[in-house]
Amino acid sequence: QSAHFFSTEFFRCKNVQNWPGFLTPVEQLKSINPLFASVTYGAGGSTQKNTLEITSRIAAMNIPTMAHLTCVGASESGLDSFLSELRTRGVHNVLALRGDPPKGQAYDWNKGSFRHADDLVEFVRSRHPEMGLAVAGYPAPHPESPSFISDRHFTLKKIQSGADFIITQLFFDVREYSDLVKYLRLHDSNVPVIPGIIPIQSLDSVRRVLSMCGANIQGKFYLELAEAHHTGGAEAVREVGIAFALRQIRQLLDMGAPGIHLYTLNKADLCLRIANEVAL
Repeated sequence: QSAHFFSTEFFRCKNVQNWPGFLTPVEQLKSINPLFASVTYGAGGSTQKNTLEITSRIAAMNIPTMAHLTCVGASESGLDSFLSELRTRGVHNVLALRGDPPKGQAYDWNKGSFRHADDLVEFVRSRHPEMGLAVAGYPAPHPESPSFISDRHFTLKKIQSGADFIITQLFFDVREYSDLVKYLRLHDSNVPVIPGIIPIQSLDSVRRVLSMCGANIQGKFYLELAEAHHTGGAEAVREVGIAFALRQIRQLLDMGAPGIHLYTLNKADLCLRIANEVAL
């Protein structure tokens, strides 16, 4: 690896018939020599089995692979079995997340074996200490957090529970990343913090992403995207988005970020272009 690196994230493909198409961008992005590729997680039942199969297929492509874990529906025995099976299939890294409750269902966090991501971290560290273990960090607070400081506190708690490094939620303001890192360093945490960047595909995709993750977007940048959409459609939006992502990445690397985590949206083209133009 060079002094800096890229890593990639893919969301799981639920339909087995579509797996060949899903694996195509994974294969294409091998050319950027990712430090790891992460795959989002289906909690419980057959979706968990699909996650296991997909992550093992990526690992078989000689790409270091990271599986997501969530608290939703997780039991100690089920999680133990899942982690053991991951290792058997060549997956040696996990991202511990609280996760979102199933859509349209009332979910009681108090009834599960795991309530918070730090509970998962403690479990994985105690039962599978050889696993590489990442957690999520929020440059802007999680949508459910009452304040910046409480969110920072919970991020620090996940590290103190045994996580090796942080992958951030996507963000558009590098000052938020800088603030998160400064907080951790002031509290004696020197773990790597990998910033998450999303190549913008379209104005609609931006709206969808913002509604799901609670990230902030600067008004000026959003107006630039809207104007590009009005004058040149999706292609113009992508060009504005790429230029912005490149500026972000260069600023982040200049301020000491160890590498860049690309949220691929299961598409390779924009990620490849960004990686080539950054020329790490």
